[in-house]
Amino acid sequence: MSDLLKLFRLHRIRRFAEVCRTEGACAAFRAARRHLAMARHGHVESVVAAAPAPAGAPAPETCALTQIWTELARKDAFHVTTAPAVLRRRRRVAMIGDLNLPQCRKYRVEQLDEIWGAADVGYGFAHYEDIPRCLDLLQGATHLMIYRLGQSRLAEMYLYEARRLRLPVIYDIDDPLFSFAAYETYGNGAAMPDDLRRHLVGQSPAYLAVMSQADMLCLSTPGLAETAAVHSPRPVFLRRNFADRATLEMGRRAAGGKKRNGFTIAFASGSMGHEIDFLTIRSELGEFFAGAEDRRLLVLGQFDLDRLPPALAERADVVPFRDYPGYLAALARADCAILPLADDAFNRCKSAVRVIDAAAVGVPSVVGPVGDGQAVVRDRVTGLFAAPGSGGWRAALERLAEDPLGAARMGRAARADLEARWSASVEMPVVSPGLVAEITG
Repeated sequence: MSDLLKLFRLHRIRRFAEVCRTEGACAAFRAARRHLAMARHGHVESVVAAAPAPAGAPAPETCALTQIWTELARKDAFHVTTAPAVLRRRRRVAMIGDLNLPQCRKYRVEQLDEIWGAADVGYGFAHYEDIPRCLDLLQGATHLMIYRLGQSRLAEMYLYEARRLRLPVIYDIDDPLFSFAAYETYGNGAAMPDDLRRHLVGQSPAYLAVMSQADMLCLSTPGLAETAAVHSPRPVFLRRNFADRATLEMGRRAAGGKKRNGFTIAFASGSMGHEIDFLTIRSELGEFFAGAEDRRLLVLGQFDLDRLPPALAERADVVPFRDYPGYLAALARADCAILPLADDAFNRCKSAVRVIDAAAVGVPSVVGPVGDGQAVVRDRVTGLFAAPGSGGWRAALERLAEDPLGAARMGRAARADLEARWSASVEMPVVSPGLVAEITG
């Protein structure tokens, strides 16, 4: 057992004991059950370990800066008189966020190193529970970005310290977690346990509380920007997801693999619940698969095959997510990828990361009108739009299956377009010019 795993288990045992002591055994077991359910649905612990607190440091539930703030206040030195951005020639962004979801961490946190590097802006990030590193980043920053944080004592502390240091605050998020209405009507929620769904929906005010304290918002799609505008008057900037250098290189290596026999459709499902999206096109997929014996479905990630009609289930292979290179290698063996999304308020905010993944390995995508997929796919060039109405998905898939050489050409075009338009850039369509102007001043 690794030291990290031992530390994680010890942390969970201590947390369980703490809840038992403060809220009772029933509450502790409910919290443990909810935690396990969240892990099954893709909400896993961060690989970024929190640094151990120094001896004598206050518990995380108390403010780690109280003593420092007290000394500064008594010396009449509490407020910074000049904003750091005015004093420092080179800007530096500190990102503090919830890094518990690996894909979100990759696309919304780690990749920013390339974006800000292209703009000659310094950048560092930390998991919000890593208090020493977070505070260290703040002291050297000219701007604070907060990613996917709900209200907590730690979030309040970082925000207060940012105000003391006169740092502009940017709130970044890639799902409408702040919208009770969007989460409550999310179709994929039907696949979640009721207590987990109620817990997630109930967190909406906590996300909005932190978002409302920022100076500006950085969001991943136009749909999400529209939803945020209903909840907050803050200025909104787009920063779409893109393919970083590591993704492009891993995709290049994976694209050299051998294709599966016949014609294979890939459907990626990063967490439980996406069966609801898939089933919106099940009748058309059933008709498509009935058209030839060598047509297969490759499901990447988590999926409950019991939800599928038997005729579809017997054509399906499920490959669980293990790591990103392995996922890309499996995806590269498909002939096309599909991105069906149920038409609800939550999905209208969805980005096109699955299209980006497919393009990285030279696989074309078929996308519907919901979400940001049609912003990334160029119809009949790098993939196909499934026409609205009955038969659109089947027609698109039949076109690709009947012309495998044409499908391969679209895949190569998707890869080239990814490199040209959707790699690290401080220009549209990846980044709103206003965001770069706000940072670089």
